Amino acid sequence: MMPLRVVPGLLRVISILLAYRVDEMVGEEKGVNPLKFFRPLAAKPRVDVGPLSRGERLRLAMTELGPIFVKAGQVMSTRRDLIPADIADELSLLQDRVEPFPGSEARAIVERELKSSIGLLYGHFDETPLASASIAQVHAATLHDGSKVVVKVLRPGIDRRIARDVRLLRSLAELAQRWHPRADKIRPLEIVAEVEKMLENELDLQREGASASLLKRNFASGFDLYVPAVYWDLTAERVLTLERVYGISTDDVAAIDAAGLDRKKLAVKGVRIFYEQVFRDNFFHADAHPGNIWVDPARLEEPRFIALDFGIMGSLPETDQYFLAQNFIALFERDYARIAQLHVEAGWMPANLRIDELEAAIRTVCEPYFTRPLSQISLADLVVKLFRTAQRFELTLQPQLILLQKTLLNIEGVGRLLDPDIDIWAVAHPVLKRILRERYSPLRTLREVRKRLPVWLHDAPQFPELVRDALRQFGRGEQRSVPDPQWLKLQQDSARQQQRLIACSLLGSSLMISAALLWTLAPQHGSLPPMLESIAGLIAFAVGWPRSR
Repeated sequence: MMPLRVVPGLLRVISILLAYRVDEMVGEEKGVNPLKFFRPLAAKPRVDVGPLSRGERLRLAMTELGPIFVKAGQVMSTRRDLIPADIADELSLLQDRVEPFPGSEARAIVERELKSSIGLLYGHFDETPLASASIAQVHAATLHDGSKVVVKVLRPGIDRRIARDVRLLRSLAELAQRWHPRADKIRPLEIVAEVEKMLENELDLQREGASASLLKRNFASGFDLYVPAVYWDLTAERVLTLERVYGISTDDVAAIDAAGLDRKKLAVKGVRIFYEQVFRDNFFHADAHPGNIWVDPARLEEPRFIALDFGIMGSLPETDQYFLAQNFIALFERDYARIAQLHVEAGWMPANLRIDELEAAIRTVCEPYFTRPLSQISLADLVVKLFRTAQRFELTLQPQLILLQKTLLNIEGVGRLLDPDIDIWAVAHPVLKRILRERYSPLRTLREVRKRLPVWLHDAPQFPELVRDALRQFGRGEQRSVPDPQWLKLQQDSARQQQRLIACSLLGSSLMISAALLWTLAPQHGSLPPMLESIAGLIAFAVGWPRSR
């Protein structure tokens, strides 16, 4: 049931959508267009919509509807696995720019949030904003020690407006869910949920500061990527103070060339930074469009990027990260059977799926791409088509993978803008293999075992009771459902692998510790016994090491 409080806003939205003839995109395939009955109420559009494409009409309508709808359109543009390409291309052009609110209000918000006068907080605070968006605006300032900073301030009353507009978006999504012929594929309610989560994160500037701080720590050298420092004593939930940085937007190719920067080197670094964020650090900038990624004009010999705006960051569960990395490696090596198997093992596909059918579908999508030179293959475009193909096999698309897909599109776009001839595959493949080699090395595994060993030892005494309880339940007939045989086999294989890893890791750790103690405390026995124990420990680790299938 639609709440009455959203009706006035809903009527305004319908009026603007009708004015731009967006209603023609709804219901035509069903032979029913519920919005056409409201056409007499339509507002007059600001442009002649006749010659415009459907994507252009939707983009102009969302721009007129306001900033929250612009944000929703930006999210929709990332769903190229669900949204037609022509509409996604147009929605990606949406700009989140609005009129600034008065600088005096920004000053008042800063003083209220930081509980002090502006004169005590900053040496100088410029009330004229540098930039203004739907959520916040940015002001230049100077600290008492002369350091240049920028102050990001949330718009007054933005919380209430977002809550109101999200309710309205949800009502529109419910209408689309009911009437749009492809609603089951587009899933408008899920898109609104993504917008809501994104806005919730962006409304907490302290969270954004924490994200900037972590990203800076991950790239502490600042050699390839520079992240501005956070001034925590001048930061709160509605105010964020960052070091001021200067750079060139990555889409300003003419300015980059005029500065004498090597665009080819920058393009390669951009791809490498993406894979390091995703697979090395598991923390990536998920809004990496050219406006948020600058180039440092002061670094001519070894150019680097500067990151801005950390409101939307992404990370993956460890399991998804592993399976995604393996999928990329299999894609680089054209191992379609491995890709299909990984999708099932990861739980992204039903366990009863026929692997050979999925493998054939993946091969059908990929093979035409590999007839071209690798420098002409768009990895982002190929991943989107693979997602679309996988949906026919009941793919469960994870929200965290959608953010990653969006970032991949952005990064590849930036890379090709800087160097149209960049071979994404040649750059990405060795970088990913190196990261995986380091991430899953025996030394790192040993560190993980040492970290988790106390937990395993704490839980070990409970295992016999858990097994006994499970057997009793089975004996009483309480285990009613029969798992799918293929799923059960995968779970059994995984359990056996984990048991072998735990047992061999414990044995290997014990032997290595014993060797160290023997070497340190009993040197009179010579180096041979500890060396033999060390070799035995390494063999134990090798035996327990997970085998890829």
